[in-house]
Amino acid sequence: MRGKTSRAIPTDLARVAGRFAEWRRRREFGARIPESLWRRAMALSARHGLNRTAKALRLDYYSLKQRVEAQAPAPVPDPVPRPAFVELAASPLATTGECLIEFAHTSGSILRIHLKGHEVPDLVALGRSFWNVE
Repeated sequence: MRGKTSRAIPTDLARVAGRFAEWRRRREFGARIPESLWRRAMALSARHGLNRTAKALRLDYYSLKQRVEAQAPAPVPDPVPRPAFVELAASPLATTGECLIEFAHTSGSILRIHLKGHEVPDLVALGRSFWNVE
């Protein structure tokens, strides 16, 4: 079984991790992480990803994610409403399609339908009459 390979921490991430460690050594019990350290962590997460940054700085992943999402600008609404559905008409220059459909019955009978062009018969009705299904 292979062991985990440890990736080297980038220099900028290691430097900020050192600042977090220094703050943790000197802080008073129950003190909140200063905003300056949070801003550095958010900047690093944009470069190195949330998970890697949270692990390197020993931060709660979800707290960092929440701050990054709150910092992101809100999406700008589209000034022109877009249609939800657009119907495209078939080109009159399009070639007519060809199709072969086969219905097989358990008795061994086979019904073959060769279609040319754009007209499609009611295949459900044809199938029901072939199999005598009501």
